[in-house]
Amino acid sequence: MYYYKVLVASPRYHGADALTYSHDKSLKQGALAVVPLQHQNILGIVTAKTSKPPFKTKAIFQVLDIPTMPTQSLKLLDWLRDFYPAPLGSIVTQFLPSQLAAKPRPSTDVLKRVQPTPRNDLPPLTKEQEAALAIVRTKSPKHSYLLHGDTGTGKTRLYLELTQQSLTAHNDVLVLTPEIGLTPQLVTTFEDMFPGRVITLHSGLSAGARRDAWLRVLTAIEPLVVIGPRSALFAPFRNLGLVVVDEAHDSAYKQEQAPYYHSLRVAAKLADIHGAKLLMGTATPNVTDYYIAEAKGVPILRMQELAKGSQAKPHIALVSAREQSHFSHSAYLSDEIVKAVGHSLDKGEQSLVFLNRRGTARLVMCQACGWQARCPVCDLPLTYHGDTHTIRCHTCGYKGVAPSHCPTCKSTEIIYKSAGTKAIVDSLERLFPKARIKRFDTDNKKAENLEQQYRTIIEGNVDILVGTQLLTKGLDLPRLSVVGVVTADTSLSFPDYTAGERTYQVLTQIIGRVGRGHRTGTAIIQTYNPDSPAIKAAIRKDWQSFYESQLAERQRFNFPPFCYLLKLTCVRKTQAVALKAATTLRPRLEGLHLPIQIIGPSPSFYEKTSKGYRWQIIIKAKNRSYLIDVIKSLPTGWLYDIDPLDLL
Repeated sequence: MYYYKVLVASPRYHGADALTYSHDKSLKQGALAVVPLQHQNILGIVTAKTSKPPFKTKAIFQVLDIPTMPTQSLKLLDWLRDFYPAPLGSIVTQFLPSQLAAKPRPSTDVLKRVQPTPRNDLPPLTKEQEAALAIVRTKSPKHSYLLHGDTGTGKTRLYLELTQQSLTAHNDVLVLTPEIGLTPQLVTTFEDMFPGRVITLHSGLSAGARRDAWLRVLTAIEPLVVIGPRSALFAPFRNLGLVVVDEAHDSAYKQEQAPYYHSLRVAAKLADIHGAKLLMGTATPNVTDYYIAEAKGVPILRMQELAKGSQAKPHIALVSAREQSHFSHSAYLSDEIVKAVGHSLDKGEQSLVFLNRRGTARLVMCQACGWQARCPVCDLPLTYHGDTHTIRCHTCGYKGVAPSHCPTCKSTEIIYKSAGTKAIVDSLERLFPKARIKRFDTDNKKAENLEQQYRTIIEGNVDILVGTQLLTKGLDLPRLSVVGVVTADTSLSFPDYTAGERTYQVLTQIIGRVGRGHRTGTAIIQTYNPDSPAIKAAIRKDWQSFYESQLAERQRFNFPPFCYLLKLTCVRKTQAVALKAATTLRPRLEGLHLPIQIIGPSPSFYEKTSKGYRWQIIIKAKNRSYLIDVIKSLPTGWLYDIDPLDLL
């Protein structure tokens, strides 16, 4: 009988160490198996042979007849458990598809043996593209590069050139994208150049399709291009030559449940393990990432020249939403936006109207007594959805019927204020009844989402796109000529140190959907704060001054990149119990005598949840290892997020 340490892939396992199982045959490190755990059969990874333990062991139920897990994946797993502490079962789950044991190994001949050949119809490289490629291609000890390229400067073209080089060297390529909705555009581009080599890997696939894609990577005999969101980081690569993180600034790269990892950090470690090149592409770098790149001597590749077509800059107009005289046609859309959309329709071009709020109205209240419809679970304002005449909470999912009268004073003077995307669609349909209008936000059904409708948009079968932040991320729409931003101040209202950065990024990205060289572009920005430094900088595309002002402000108040952050959260049934738990923890943390700054306790921005009340404590430290020490000292019942993107 043999005994083995096995890493079990189950969120139910909260231990910190591998479990010991027995088996009657000798197994290799990385063998994939099915083991019993708490009356269930669970996937696991055999990591090492061990001596017979003093306790009774359970036997490995099944050893899968597939190749072993790559040693590179095991190294990444070991690093992840130290850098982003979390229950071990949750970490291992990231590396294995759920239905891996449900089907025997597929034949490896499904991979077409097609030699990647350069396309002849690609436009010539710009001087900036050539200069950037020359730097990345040099045999230098530097393996990481920050590609700071304005929208439309051809960052994807560089990805293709470097992918060609990696595949020729018989190395795999990983291309990360922040949203599943962006995968069709990237897949189409890469499949055209590397037919038969492209695999998509994301949670939107069925369990079976995801398993098959994962197995194809594990058993590949030819180098592949894997495209997907952050979960694709954990594909079983054996020879990775290039890691591309597209839209590297995007907040979707942060995992919001255990383990709370950030994809850029994991991608950097993955590239390091494989000796691969890492290319982080973005038009709007995060302030912290840019500062770290400069501090570590990471080459910053700057591109500002449009890759194709007209070099004319888009016309950008700023409209004060305070002036009601600008809104004679619509309560939400200024006359400038209405006029520009009309001209776009006359020319057979597309328009995009952006509002980062879903629903029909974000505020339901009684005009007589001031009562406001709030979620009974979260105590947050409920959003009205006119198409279903319902009120919903977009935090916990609560849903109810829209009120016909005030529950407090019985008045029927119920008003709906602060428009969402559905209200914008209604307004556009009244103004342009013949236009083909589609809305894109997280309220879409699967058949209506951006991923499914991408081809329809590109082929020109949509005249006006209306949506939230989903539409700001890297889309290249050749027919688009007009962008209208309904409210540019949404992000500025959040009480967080990243509010200005998010506003700058969102505006820069949405303006960048036009003026990409395809046709003359127009962007109209409606705002209640026309003097906002973030809004002004975005309109001027003045990254440097914005970056310097943000850096000075963060240094003054000791925020990243000048410290590391840890957010501790407790959830209790009542507010009083939550407060007591938080105030009890603070002296315990002070007793650790670590060089840390403790802020709070205080109620979370979204205090009330379906599980109770949330209170939080923020920890700042100059050395990240002190935050790991804090995590290890926490009592049960506390949640922790190391390197959080915000403090809300």
